Amino acid sequence: MSDQEKVRIDKWLWAARFFKTRSLAKEAIDSGKVHYNQQRCKPGRAVELAAQLTIRQGWLDKTVIVQAISGQRKNATLAQTLYEETPESIIKREKAILERKQHMGDHPVSQGRPNKRDRRRIHRFKNINSESEHESGETSD
Repeated sequence: MSDQEKVRIDKWLWAARFFKTRSLAKEAIDSGKVHYNQQRCKPGRAVELAAQLTIRQGWLDKTVIVQAISGQRKNATLAQTLYEETPESIIKREKAILERKQHMGDHPVSQGRPNKRDRRRIHRFKNINSESEHESGETSD
């Protein structure tokens, strides 16, 4: 491998558009979110062709194979030619996304604090319920 082909892993991750900045890529590597051939690495590690990278972004892990080496950040379509995601990784990632969506369906999404109209409705609802409890002889704790 010649000196022109040697590219640091943090620079390659930035060029492949996994991270917006090299410093974010470096932080991810330092915190153990990037593995090079199933091992933790340092940001200065040189990337080689056919190397397997496991990258954790948010809740998801991606396993990619290095197809090309570049230290320059170009458009997204060219960046996608630098790597190929493994089929197992795609299946695992899609399954994780589906599970998160199903789990989130159980929890209603709050719209934030209630506005004045909503508060009036809440108070009206509470008053109606508390009056019906008093009429039936129930006490509220």
